[in-house]
Amino acid sequence: MYERKKQYAISILLILLTAVLCFFVVDLIGYRAVALILLLAVSVNAILFDILPVMLSALLSALIWNFLFIPPVFTLHIGTAEDGLMFLMYFVIAFINAVLTYKIREYEQKEQDEEKKANAIKLYNTLLNSLSHELRTPIATIIGSVDTIKDNNTQLSEDMRNELYSEIETAGYRLNRQVENLLSMSRLEAGIIQPKKDWCDLNELVFTVIHDLREDSRNHTIKFVPRENLPLFRLDGGLVEQILHNLIYNAIQYTPENTVISIDVERVNLYCRITVADCGKGFPEEEIDLVFDKFYRLNRTGTGGTGLGLSIVKGFTEAMSGKVTLQNLPQGGAQFIIEIPSEFSQNVDPEHE
Repeated sequence: MYERKKQYAISILLILLTAVLCFFVVDLIGYRAVALILLLAVSVNAILFDILPVMLSALLSALIWNFLFIPPVFTLHIGTAEDGLMFLMYFVIAFINAVLTYKIREYEQKEQDEEKKANAIKLYNTLLNSLSHELRTPIATIIGSVDTIKDNNTQLSEDMRNELYSEIETAGYRLNRQVENLLSMSRLEAGIIQPKKDWCDLNELVFTVIHDLREDSRNHTIKFVPRENLPLFRLDGGLVEQILHNLIYNAIQYTPENTVISIDVERVNLYCRITVADCGKGFPEEEIDLVFDKFYRLNRTGTGGTGLGLSIVKGFTEAMSGKVTLQNLPQGGAQFIIEIPSEFSQNVDPEHE
């Protein structure tokens, strides 16, 4: 919304500009048609500005129509009773038009605000419901394991104690992942993501992510064959790492056990392309356009999660001026393709030259 002074200035300029244009064609269209054009200009002001600038533009348009167009011109005198009645009607209609248009816009804005508020409440409730499950489970695991260790410290075998420690570690990683996603989404919502570019070895970065997910992927096979001649890319390694982490973890969560998740990284022209494919059931075609929305989860699966992972993938990718696409594979499964424009070192892959 413009500042009040700018609203006055723009609304007056619009009326004056309209009057000048009409002045040069009044002989062709007639001064009565000019009234309709000026009313249109008042309506445009009512759509854009607050009520006071609009009322001023309505008054100004009536005076200009009288002075420049109603015979005798260049005076405020009105020659005939018919023209006088027309001027009075114009004056009333201009003000009613200005007020009604403004009120309609105000009502629509109120409706939009209420809809946004309802959506915000819905998203808030969805987030709370998701977090109540996602956070409660690891917290309960940690508390239960700690209590068992404390209460049975002298009776527990070494293997049992190590198993409890492992459960605490896994639960801690799960909590950390949820907190990281919430913080990432907060940064995206606030618009404060500023990529910090540096030279990255994507092969090493992929191996790091695979290692970090080793506990979650115990029942899956993650296949990654590094390209020997892959150049270094000048990217924000932290953002790319979280993109990969969320894509692979999403594939682990939503595909059957003992299936393969494939990762590929390559340079294509001036882009870094990252592909993550799985052997699951794929996505329903009608839901593909929705999977990157916040808090969205597939309807046909009972798998948990906050529904933030893929929206963060999209947000981080676009923060680096890239794009993410999703497609179902003919043989089954889904494939995510990340393409990010990037500088690259000179040890380029010949097949893409």
